[in-house]
Amino acid sequence: MAGLTVVPVACLSEGDIDLADLKAKAEAHAKDLAALMVTYPSTHGVFEAGIQEICSIVHSHGGLVYMDGANMNALVGLCRPADMGADVCHLNLHKTFAGPHGGGGPGMGPIAVIKALAPFLPPHPLAGEAYSGAGPVSAAPFGSALILSISWSYIAQMGAAGLADASRVAILNANYVAKRLGDKYPVLFQGRSGLVAHECILDLRPLKAADVTVDDAAKRLMDYGFHAPTVSWPVGGTMMVEPTESESQAELDRFCDALLAIHAEAQAIENGKADRSDNALKNAPHTAEALTADEWRHPYARSLAAYPDERLRARKFWPAVGRVDNAFGDRNFCCRLPEKF
Repeated sequence: MAGLTVVPVACLSEGDIDLADLKAKAEAHAKDLAALMVTYPSTHGVFEAGIQEICSIVHSHGGLVYMDGANMNALVGLCRPADMGADVCHLNLHKTFAGPHGGGGPGMGPIAVIKALAPFLPPHPLAGEAYSGAGPVSAAPFGSALILSISWSYIAQMGAAGLADASRVAILNANYVAKRLGDKYPVLFQGRSGLVAHECILDLRPLKAADVTVDDAAKRLMDYGFHAPTVSWPVGGTMMVEPTESESQAELDRFCDALLAIHAEAQAIENGKADRSDNALKNAPHTAEALTADEWRHPYARSLAAYPDERLRARKFWPAVGRVDNAFGDRNFCCRLPEKF
């Protein structure tokens, strides 16, 4: 942390930053306040109503504001971080500008700064820049040429109007999911407007009555062909669903139908209609190898495990690996040494 100390700031029940708590902590650390890191829209899936006041509070105590640009897919063409008061902002290429996840996707993109911070940007001898920063941080002047070409092509083809529409659709898609699933899965944060921004946080903790966890639901989603959304972040026992602008209504409906069916399966367990320990949720995901074995010893139908949605019969993505139970399972699977080693 370069000798700095991180001071968390409280949030209100609707997901916004607690301005009173921010003011108190900014004043308490006024002598050495360096910066505030804020995500906009927030990881709670809401637009911070007081973002300009937040930046003003930090600036009044000599600090800078770093805005996490991970959620720029809800901002492009609609508003500018500089107008909110941000001093630094990175622009993610994944989610927002068609960059791939992994392989340089997350975190790969331009860093926007105010003029006062321009001298601290990392220069590159091949770019002809006059900055006197610490030196290059990438072999190529502007990062990965292969990845950046994808985003350049996307931006050029979309144009200003298309990019703004993509932001609107990303927000619309998230609200569509929240409204379709809200009756079964409470949406934890909806801001003052009762709407979400680019993502929604679905609460799966009520399923504990059936001994079903968010991890069970996430693994069952794999049987439907979905890579599970982010689980237990930013709140334990929840799913963060961020559909972006790229999913059609048909695909959003298929995803919502899957989660509604999972809720029904959990209710069947709670009502005693399904075995509490040997059920489709606890055994998910079901691989092709397991489903084509000569023996099937589970009390639920093999077809329910393989094709929980009839649409999967026409096109099915099969999980390649069976169940691995989270961090403990992953550690043992990847890192535990044999006894005799």
